[in-house]
Amino acid sequence: MSTQPRKDSTEAGSSSTTAVLDTQHHQGAAALSRYESQKRRDWNTFGQYLKNQAPPVPLFECNCNHVLEFLRYLDQFGKTKVHLHGCVFFGQPDPPAPCTCPLRQAWGSLDALIGRLRAAYEEHGGSPESNPFGNGAIRVYLREVKECQAKARGIPYKKKKRKRAQFKANDDGAGGGGGCGGGNNNNNNQPMKHLA
Repeated sequence: MSTQPRKDSTEAGSSSTTAVLDTQHHQGAAALSRYESQKRRDWNTFGQYLKNQAPPVPLFECNCNHVLEFLRYLDQFGKTKVHLHGCVFFGQPDPPAPCTCPLRQAWGSLDALIGRLRAAYEEHGGSPESNPFGNGAIRVYLREVKECQAKARGIPYKKKKRKRAQFKANDDGAGGGGGCGGGNNNNNNQPMKHLA
């Protein structure tokens, strides 16, 4: 008799565990972070883009050229005004009047998109070595877009300085940069080279 109740409790425990796991799975799917939701949406969008190619391209057979084409395709949905060289507002951050220059995807949006797609590729079983989103051609393209948009919109992009380097420059009190980290010939910067 002692085995009968135990068997029933095991079956009851098993079915309740399954119910809990199912509930957690559904809650986990519903409670994805904003980043995870966006990454999933981006991955699905890229997959659909590849399916719509003639001929369709399987996800794990795509290369950096497909990614570059996808980024250029996305420009048609952009909301960032990028002035052309011949535009009178070229280089002005806040033009006083509208112009006919095209709308493009902002550099920051493309950079974030590539980061999410790069992570999604590896999460779906792709190897880091063959990840088309991490290809050097993609980095070059993003850098060119960034520089082009900065010039066209009159917005300088400056590299963020590492906090450790700023603390080092401020602690010395030797001047040599006016507190802005200027002057790369400053001896204060030499110890940081081996940390990078």
